[in-house]
Amino acid sequence: MFERSILKEPSIARYVAEWGRAGDCGFVAVDVDNLRVGAIWLRLLSGAEKGFGYVDEHTPELGMAVLPAYRGQGIGTSLLTQLITLAAESYDQICLSVAAENPARGLYERFGFETVKVSGATLTMRKRLAVR
Repeated sequence: MFERSILKEPSIARYVAEWGRAGDCGFVAVDVDNLRVGAIWLRLLSGAEKGFGYVDEHTPELGMAVLPAYRGQGIGTSLLTQLITLAAESYDQICLSVAAENPARGLYERFGFETVKVSGATLTMRKRLAVR
């Protein structure tokens, strides 16, 4: 798990800085004690702001995190299901970047994400959404 300070790294901050810009959307999962245990979000990034999973200026990048103690309980599946449903209202496709060895890769593949680029040990994946 990463330290919260990683959000100050420019390469990571671009995904969450000034949250609430036009096109930003996401969900937060909470447990019974209202502890935030996971989150998923989409953001359009382009130009100098391009992220790790950049496909094109019309395709938002997906970010997701679930606390280690809560993984394997369906939280990621639930978050991804909701986000894809919401994204399909506005976008033709979504993309992401994931380490090839990350277990989340299997989740993304089950949801129909396909690898469009390999860069070292990192994959850029894209999911085409239903035609609006």
